[in-house]
Amino acid sequence: MTTRATRTPRRRTVIVLAVILAVICGFLVRLVDIQVVSAAANVKESIDTGLGTTREIDGARGRIVDSNGTVLAESQLVYDITMDPYAMKGLEEAKTPPKLPWAKASDKIAAIIGDTGDTVRKEVADSLQANPESRYVELKKGVSTDQFLKLRALGLVYLWPQPRSVRVYPNGAVAGNLIGFIAGNGDREGLEEDQNQCLSATKGKETFLQGRDGVVIPGSQSKKPAVDGGTVKLTINTELQWYLQQMISEEVATQAAKSGTVTVVEVGTGKIRAAAEFPSVDPNNPGASNPEDRGSRIFSTSFEPGSTFKAITAASVMQYAGATPATSVTGVSSHMVFPNGAVINDAEPHPTYNYTLAGALIDSSNVALSKFGDMVTDQQRHDELVKFGVGSKTAIDFPGEAAGEIHPVKDWDYQSHYTTTFGQYFTVTAPQVASAYQAIANGGVKIPLSLVESCTSGDGKVTAPPAAKPQRVLDATMDAELSRMIENVAVQGGVSDMIQVPGYRVAAKTGTAQKPDPVTGAYKNGIFFTSMVGFAPVDNPQYVVVVTLDEPTRVTSSAATAPAFQKAMTQVMKTYRVQPSTVPMEPLLPKFSQ
Repeated sequence: MTTRATRTPRRRTVIVLAVILAVICGFLVRLVDIQVVSAAANVKESIDTGLGTTREIDGARGRIVDSNGTVLAESQLVYDITMDPYAMKGLEEAKTPPKLPWAKASDKIAAIIGDTGDTVRKEVADSLQANPESRYVELKKGVSTDQFLKLRALGLVYLWPQPRSVRVYPNGAVAGNLIGFIAGNGDREGLEEDQNQCLSATKGKETFLQGRDGVVIPGSQSKKPAVDGGTVKLTINTELQWYLQQMISEEVATQAAKSGTVTVVEVGTGKIRAAAEFPSVDPNNPGASNPEDRGSRIFSTSFEPGSTFKAITAASVMQYAGATPATSVTGVSSHMVFPNGAVINDAEPHPTYNYTLAGALIDSSNVALSKFGDMVTDQQRHDELVKFGVGSKTAIDFPGEAAGEIHPVKDWDYQSHYTTTFGQYFTVTAPQVASAYQAIANGGVKIPLSLVESCTSGDGKVTAPPAAKPQRVLDATMDAELSRMIENVAVQGGVSDMIQVPGYRVAAKTGTAQKPDPVTGAYKNGIFFTSMVGFAPVDNPQYVVVVTLDEPTRVTSSAATAPAFQKAMTQVMKTYRVQPSTVPMEPLLPKFSQ
């Protein structure tokens, strides 16, 4: 039998235990509420009050690829290898020696990073001599992931790899002047700048709370992943680009020119398939190139087109004066003083002729084109030049692109009234020349040029640049006659034997422009900017090719560009397996009328 005295302590014990249990349950409930039910809110409140740690997460910059997906620019992860000399020293002096002593470890490190053990040991020794408690020395910058993994496998606690993203260009200088580069200070050039919105990654962030010992508090972490940059797909064909860069570099050397370019445009789409130039830049090492060679001359250099734009004068007199290839002007000598006092000369002396329009183009007669120019008003010729693209940037709007220059008609004097008929007193860029001839090759319909095919964002969404509308610049019937005349230039002109592409009908026109002195404004004596433009096959035009040489010295006429043009057009036909011509050429009437 339990006495009253015995029951009382037991009740008290039970009550105390119950109270303790209740308190513990209360703590548990509160703990669950803090760490589970309201964990997110509590963490957010702590972070908002400045108690949390926020760390940015970098995404990878996007790639630039060619029309076939070949990578031209991408980001890669590399590691800067540093070490803690003081920690290494402490391990070496400990009672228990490390598994891998410094003498052997330094040799292994050196073998992986491509150095010598003596060099590594000296760097560390010098650091400790300068500061016996030195905690930092840099051993190697930019080692690969493979090297990093090998170093990590050594298990050396005093090695610290610092990861960072770098921009690499697997194909080196191929299209380097277009792609551009990212400088050490972060400045961007070329397409790296132009397409930065697509290429840029969106940073993520990680937030967490830490205890006093620096350990991350479980459950306090939250992460918003970074979004990698998008992929920019170009219209460029890398293989064709590579060939043309090699070829134009050889032609620049052969002709002892300052520089040279080759531009290839697809007739039916306006897409630039190659934009090769020399000197070029390797984006992996832009500092090795002269500053003036790091941009794109193709887009930034403007020049007087010379005879290549006689075709546009022909278009204007066909459009506004109803001229045909057989329309003629009389009394064309090689040196002529016009009634307004203007003096015009042809390149070579010749007897007085009655030139047809076709003949004037074939012989590239400045005097004859001047006479044809008198058939229309200055405003009509001005408007025709503008319609074909003179004075406006292309739809590409490449960084640093020049617009060229065309003066208003009110500024045309007695001399420029005529010189504008044969490509002087206004300037163009190579893409503008290509665009004008794309319109001629395309039946009179001008399709705006393009260089970027699309942007594929990090989440897979594909966006194409806004498409500019095609524009008819010449009646289809007139355009067909103009194309025939330009083909006859290629067949009967002065460089016809140098530019033929076996199996293909080619239309082409040369241009030799004098270069003005930037100080005096007068033309330099014997200094020229030469060019050639054409398209093929004439019976089914597929591609336009423009070649330029700046100040060739071995051959100073437009014939300097003929070998490069022939090589370029031949390679374009091969690259795209263009079917040879099946319709024979139809020669035009004689160059001279009765």
